[in-house]
Amino acid sequence: MLSYKIDGGEFIKPQFDNYPDGTMKIDLVQADKCEKVEIQWLYENETEQMQLFFIASNLKERFPKAEMMLFMPYLPNARMDRVHSDTEVFTLKYFCRFINAIEFDKVTVLDVHSSVGAALLDRCENLSPAPYIGKAMEAAGFDPENDYLFFPDEGAMKRYSSMFTVKHAGFGIKKRDWSTGKILGLDVDGDDPAGRNIFIIDDICAYGGTVFYSAQKLKELGCKDINVYFSHCENSIEKGKLFGCGMIKNIYATNSICTLAENDILKIIKL
Repeated sequence: MLSYKIDGGEFIKPQFDNYPDGTMKIDLVQADKCEKVEIQWLYENETEQMQLFFIASNLKERFPKAEMMLFMPYLPNARMDRVHSDTEVFTLKYFCRFINAIEFDKVTVLDVHSSVGAALLDRCENLSPAPYIGKAMEAAGFDPENDYLFFPDEGAMKRYSSMFTVKHAGFGIKKRDWSTGKILGLDVDGDDPAGRNIFIIDDICAYGGTVFYSAQKLKELGCKDINVYFSHCENSIEKGKLFGCGMIKNIYATNSICTLAENDILKIIKL
């Protein structure tokens, strides 16, 4: 979803329509002057990429001296941060090249999945997710003295462990079928989770397989309630096992990409 605001006003949603041939018709609000434009892109689909280009081009043309900012908390194509042959299309690189061509004065992302993406974007700030994780911890009633902080893999541990001081923590070591890449299970490295409430942190969730196997192992080891935080939660989570497995109390996620309605388990933290 795209919206924008002028000189600190309220965010405005552009009016989108289509001509009979399927091409876009976009209308923005009238403004006599503008010193600063902030565009917010909460990603839903790739059509928005061209909408962004048209909107930003119009605003830059109308207000050539205005400061132009883009808040894009979820970085599309961030998973494609490397290629293994010249026939693989390096979509992240070309997407960032596209954004750079618009020449925003600042591009802000949140907890970007790959540092490659942040490096490829000009004038980019990668926001720490710590404030949003903190909100989720507070909502979950996390106790740093007695509860247990868990990271689904070593990468998540390196990314987040320095943000919080806790007495009990651990991380997951995945067991895979390397012929298929499928996760077969998970071992826990760290403190004993038995009898403790668990708070899991990860940056992104598609179907939730890693967290599912983490929860399965933690329950096997005798933990109590499990709460989870994702900076970016894809709508495909509802096709996975987390909502119906009975092991997860709450999942907290920002609305960077998730458009699902809240339910008994899913809780949305608005950016």
